[in-house]
Amino acid sequence: MSSLMEAVRAGRTPEVVSLLDEMTDTERRSLLPELKALRKELRAAPWEADARRAYPPLYAAGVACQTGAAAVAAWIAAADMRWSQTAPALLLRILGDRSPEWLADLAHRLAERPASSAVPYELMSGLVRLSGCAVPTTDAYVRGWMGHLGWAWRQGGTLLDRLRPDPHLTELVAALFETGDIGGQLEWPHGDGPDTWTGALARLTAEGALDRKVMVDACVSRLLRGGTNTELRVFLRLLKLLDLGRDEERERTGDWLALASAAVSPVASHAQSVLAALALDGELTTRRLAEMSDAVLFRPEKKLVRAQLVLLGKVLTRDAATADELLPVVAQAFGHEDSDVQERALKLVERHLNKLGNTQVRGELAVAAEQLIPALRSRAGLLLGSTPAAPAPALEYEEILPPAPHPAHLGPAPMSAVEVAEEVGAALAAEPGVAGFERALAGLVRHAYRDREMLLEALGPVLTRRWWYDADSPDGPNHTGRFDRSDFTVSDAEDGLDLLLAALFGKVNPGTLHAFVRQVPTVRDCGHGALSRAFAARLWEVAYRLRTDPLPFLLSTPTWSTGLLEPDELVDRLDEYRRLGARVSAADFAQALLRVRRTDRAAAVRAAERATALGTAEGARLADWLGEAEPGLPTTRRRTSGNRILLECGEILELQGDFPAEFRPLGRPTSVVEERWYCHHWSNDIRPHWLALLPERRELVAGRLLPDLSAGAVHDERGAAAVLPLLAESGGEAGEAVHLGLAYGLGARHAEDRLAAVDALLILAARGQLDAARLGADLGQLVRRGALKPLRLAESARTAAATGANATIWEMLRHALPVLLAELAVGGSGSAVSARGLGELLAVAAESAERCRARGEIPHLAQTADRRGSSRLVSQARRLRTALALGMAA
Repeated sequence: MSSLMEAVRAGRTPEVVSLLDEMTDTERRSLLPELKALRKELRAAPWEADARRAYPPLYAAGVACQTGAAAVAAWIAAADMRWSQTAPALLLRILGDRSPEWLADLAHRLAERPASSAVPYELMSGLVRLSGCAVPTTDAYVRGWMGHLGWAWRQGGTLLDRLRPDPHLTELVAALFETGDIGGQLEWPHGDGPDTWTGALARLTAEGALDRKVMVDACVSRLLRGGTNTELRVFLRLLKLLDLGRDEERERTGDWLALASAAVSPVASHAQSVLAALALDGELTTRRLAEMSDAVLFRPEKKLVRAQLVLLGKVLTRDAATADELLPVVAQAFGHEDSDVQERALKLVERHLNKLGNTQVRGELAVAAEQLIPALRSRAGLLLGSTPAAPAPALEYEEILPPAPHPAHLGPAPMSAVEVAEEVGAALAAEPGVAGFERALAGLVRHAYRDREMLLEALGPVLTRRWWYDADSPDGPNHTGRFDRSDFTVSDAEDGLDLLLAALFGKVNPGTLHAFVRQVPTVRDCGHGALSRAFAARLWEVAYRLRTDPLPFLLSTPTWSTGLLEPDELVDRLDEYRRLGARVSAADFAQALLRVRRTDRAAAVRAAERATALGTAEGARLADWLGEAEPGLPTTRRRTSGNRILLECGEILELQGDFPAEFRPLGRPTSVVEERWYCHHWSNDIRPHWLALLPERRELVAGRLLPDLSAGAVHDERGAAAVLPLLAESGGEAGEAVHLGLAYGLGARHAEDRLAAVDALLILAARGQLDAARLGADLGQLVRRGALKPLRLAESARTAAATGANATIWEMLRHALPVLLAELAVGGSGSAVSARGLGELLAVAAESAERCRARGEIPHLAQTADRRGSSRLVSQARRLRTALALGMAA
């Protein structure tokens, strides 16, 4: 037996199999403990040469030495054995002397394993062949069968040729329709020929190898089960290839009705076309047609709704007797969200109204007409002969906006070392946000000053997986156990915490920390450089003080989650520093000054008086800072970059004077050229912390984020707009940069970015800080230049209006539309303003104007409304013009 284990370790598989053949069952079972011990040993280093050599014979020996089918199945499907590269033919030879019942049990146990276990299909199918058992139809077996047939192209012939002789064709094809998420595998290769799944299955059905009724029923049943477009389109393609006859379609009328009502759009469209053909041939009763229309006219897809109205029109034209039953169904479209659909439905009623035989139906239509938009409602009143009662006095429109959000109070720092460790662990596990980061930071500093040893003990379990923690190992950085500056880049909150913790545990040389604290930053950098350096400077200086002269606590810990610090709280902290005789950290105090609230002038003046009374240099500096006027907007200049509009900010002198060198770039002029420098700030997680640097100067941050926000619309990048709601919640005046960034967010490529922009728009409106005229003008210019796509903007505007902010959206669009309508009038075919996209914007504007009863005129609107035709652009321009005229009349 020792010779067998030696052969296993040496990787001599043929020798191992030969030795196993000579053993009895008892001898084989006695080897199991040694084989399991070797398996455990190899699991520790599975990719080393010794392990890779031993795994194939170990895999084979384990299969041979197990006696129970369950144990063998577990050994074969084990994750650590998956890459043994042992041929299925060898395993079948080893297992060939077992009884058919045992082999059948093993085959089904392996087939019941998840497909991710990667049990070879050749092994499962070989066991089925040897045992003569029923073929398994599990997920793993069916996928393995499909993969085996798909990869057999190297043997020649088509997929159809490989399917024909399969003895289990009927059972496995039936199982295809019951296997979840199989559509992607069925679609490869693409197309409908004999070397594709759909083409081959359709041909086998036509030849009689597969039962036609079973195949048709299976396709329809699979479509009825539902799923994604990707999953269902292959089954829909197969159903179309089966080319159902009229009798087959008619006997499944109930299925088509269900699919037209609730299936995904492509499937519903096919079911609708089948039912339409039956209806036009007189093979669908009026009641069934009405039932179908009830469901389809409530679907959001305008294409399906329009097709249904066309079908109803054809049936009404052919058979006037159906008017009493079908016109009330048509009237259901009066409540559709799209005004073009409403108008189509009203035209249909106009055309066939004289066919009504039941006078009560006219009253039902008049009631339904109350759902129409105002312009169509008056037209329906004239048509239906209804004389509405004198309207009640119109109520003043009331805008519905979400409540303005309030920042969260940070609360006290963690009171014990264990609580600090919990806060730090949570902050390292996931992006902590400003509040979580600042609380963890404050706790580290406070407890490092109070009881360093207890803090280190509490933090130990939290840091076992940090990359720097085991720096004393031979594989540590520089083989010294200490890190230098090049090992740390403070790009986000997690990096900052790693730096502080590494410094606290003595993993960073004090000289390295001091060198960074003394270094003056370079001038050339990307547009985010000033924000990034200021954020990092405080952390590097605090890390240095943790090693040399711990701070009793931080001065700059904010009071609120936005980063804002109350002035009285900062005075109290400076007073405590004076009492303790503690030396203030320059970067920490600079950050505290940038965070302290100055917009509340009464509170600022009172705090300034208290700060002066402290008699310290920091108290005097704080008093001077609080005594200055509240920060205003920086001077800006617009610059273009391709089709984008960006901003350059002028110098801010108050940020240049007594601030440390690392903070002065915050007040230096910005240039569009800066974005050409290499930028490594690709993480969106740092952006909330940049806002917390300057909680009363969001314009400075917004101006530096404009290139990122514009990239979401122009270059289809994802995620940058997540900062917009935080910008809206931050402090300071919302000026040109905030509104321009919001405009880019509303036209972003990705839906989640547009939703974030809508949230920001609503927050600004709720706080009374939205300049809708400025935003609308920016939107008009960006769409005109091609930086924003009007369809995306229309979707954002519609989403915001759906919350009840109709007046806000109308005010925004009424300043955007004149630019676009003028551009459309003179732009010709090369204009960046598409008629389709502009039509959608006009639709949102018209709906908002109707709801808030807007008044006034839009330049160039009449010219668009007077165009010939009935395109969406023209129809929505006419609708808006009518809505504004009705608003004037009101």
